[in-house]
Amino acid sequence: MALGAKPSDVVGLVVRQGLRLALAGVVLGIVSALALGRVLQSLLYGISAGDPLTFVSVSIIAVVMAWLACYLPARRVTGVDPMISLRSE
Repeated sequence: MALGAKPSDVVGLVVRQGLRLALAGVVLGIVSALALGRVLQSLLYGISAGDPLTFVSVSIIAVVMAWLACYLPARRVTGVDPMISLRSE
């Protein structure tokens, strides 16, 4: 944790940076899936290649998992005293 930073600032910074990457990945994934959808159409059973419910639900799950992957470690690190961490290294 940064010296002098408030725990909420550290958590916000880590989560913001992580979600920015996750959202970029979701956008690129949707664009790629739509572009390759016609190629994969014969392999899909029960849904169309451009099924909006599938795209939305997978995108939401990916963003929630990315948020958890950023938030939980960031929250855990706020309990570490920076001076103790610096002395141990």
